[in-house]
Amino acid sequence: MPIEVNGVSYETDENGYLVNLDDWNEDVAVKLAEGEGVEMSENEWQIVNFLRKYYDEYQIAPAVKVLTKAIAKENGMDKKEASEFLYGMFPKGPALQACKIAGLPKPTGCV
Repeated sequence: MPIEVNGVSYETDENGYLVNLDDWNEDVAVKLAEGEGVEMSENEWQIVNFLRKYYDEYQIAPAVKVLTKAIAKENGMDKKEASEFLYGMFPKGPALQACKIAGLPKPTGCV
């Protein structure tokens, strides 16, 4: 089902993930976030940008454990604090929701 942003149609799969990763831009991210009930603030952008950099480097979206550990380290938190931080922003699952908003494929291992 496509989404429309600024008069341009972007193809998504049956789960709402972008079909073409090159279609992603910040306006598309905001539209995807709206569909997830997520308001994009500085913290959400931090996660989205981290995910995009990770994907560029490894060609795979990180599992939630990897994401939590990296965010904990980056923000000087323990893993529990980082998990609460992530789930506070992305309550349906940080890896699933944040990867969708970042224009990345669904992370492997996520149901």
